Amino acid sequence: MTVHPSLQTYADAWTHSVESIAELVQPLVEGEWNRPTPCPGWSVRDVVSHVIGMECEMLGDPRPIHTLPRDLYHVRSEFARYMEMQVDVRRHHTAPEMTSELEYTIIRRARQLRNESRSPDTMVRAPLGAEQTLELAMRMRAFDIWVHEQDLRTTLGQPGSLDSPGAYVTRDVLLEALPKVVAKGAGAPANSAVVFDVHGPVEFLRTVRVDADGRGSIDGSPSLGPLATLAMDWETYVRLACGRVRPNAVQDRLKVDGDTEMAEAILREFAVTP
Repeated sequence: MTVHPSLQTYADAWTHSVESIAELVQPLVEGEWNRPTPCPGWSVRDVVSHVIGMECEMLGDPRPIHTLPRDLYHVRSEFARYMEMQVDVRRHHTAPEMTSELEYTIIRRARQLRNESRSPDTMVRAPLGAEQTLELAMRMRAFDIWVHEQDLRTTLGQPGSLDSPGAYVTRDVLLEALPKVVAKGAGAPANSAVVFDVHGPVEFLRTVRVDADGRGSIDGSPSLGPLATLAMDWETYVRLACGRVRPNAVQDRLKVDGDTEMAEAILREFAVTP
């Protein structure tokens, strides 16, 4: 059997990104694995450890039995503690250990995907003992892998893949979060609209509309009289939405028209990844 047609997009995106990650880290010398990435608190080794750990969980492997140190400043929630376990258990692994485990994990996961015959709505394991559909799990793995590929590319000075299959999965995941960011997070007033104009390798124009009851929705139609318009390049959009950079650090890459206070409130709430 092959991957269900509705899952193929996510399988292809995952494959492209995870193979790119393997190529990026294969030639690294020991010291380069300790370089800090834009992902708060994580080095190159930590990002790759996270990738390995999450893919092992998709394979159904048992989670490591491990006690986290108490001085990890970036671990501030139960979700973060859950994610950190797979990372901290590998913090003293050598470069050859990391690359060999990554390669082996990719081989196992690729085989699993080739033989995947489950329905997209099959319930599978999710973080913190929860469950999610197989389709959502694969979508979020494709999203997560692409974002971490970008973390590594930024750290290693090797830009690329900004318009790869994973980029478009990421676009859709991040756009789904925008209505909540604008309506609930930033508190945009009822019967208002905010336009996002993104250019670069991935281009789109989206309008978030807040209805009379304060609920947000998103569509591709322009607004004739938006409360605010935020324009930026795709890379900046991703870095902001994934919490890799603060708005004041990329002011020169942002253009705001209209209500600047509302735009600032939106940007304060823009990061949507845990």
